[in-house]
Amino acid sequence: MLNLLRGLAAASLTVLPLTVPAPAHAAEAARTLPLAEAVTSLPVGPESRDGYDRSAFRHWNTGADPADGCNTRAEVLLAEAVEPPAVGARCRLTGGTWWSYYDQVRVDSASGLDIDHMVPLAESWDSGASAWTAQRREAYANDQQAAASLVAVTARSNRSKADQDPAGWLPPAAAVHCRYAAEWTATKLRWNLAADAGEVAALRDLAAGCPEQTVTYEPAR
Repeated sequence: MLNLLRGLAAASLTVLPLTVPAPAHAAEAARTLPLAEAVTSLPVGPESRDGYDRSAFRHWNTGADPADGCNTRAEVLLAEAVEPPAVGARCRLTGGTWWSYYDQVRVDSASGLDIDHMVPLAESWDSGASAWTAQRREAYANDQQAAASLVAVTARSNRSKADQDPAGWLPPAAAVHCRYAAEWTATKLRWNLAADAGEVAALRDLAAGCPEQTVTYEPAR
């Protein structure tokens, strides 16, 4: 009888498959759209510069790899170098070669480059970042998770662009306008930033001349 009871008890112990819950903040899948369709996906609304202060976006921080001793600027320079520079103490970069795609210029010194925020900090503030937390603004200002977010270009071209959207400024090299429109649109979609009417009109005009251009973006967490 004892053996029978033991057998019944063992049979009642059913092992259920382990179910692992999905992470609470799982990344959304990347999306790829034709440029024209991506432009129509932008949230449209008015923009406001009220209260803007560049210091609201902490940058450059310790970068994607805090252990490497390089800040975000240096990490972007290392990632985008055509010929890698030597990395010295305190992440001092010497040598190296870069290609500034805005103006199609070869640059042989890191000091001749700016790291441009594809959508400038002031423009992001105008378009929705004013309502973000300080932590999210810092993540935006140092975003290396999307290749289009930060780009190494000549200081001259970056300062010519300043905080203008595509209605006011496009890269000097006309051959890259399709790419630029796609990367601008991808960044706005990634961060769910709005676009004003003039900006959308300019992007639609660009998209009409770029029928083969696609936009790939992954929403930021």
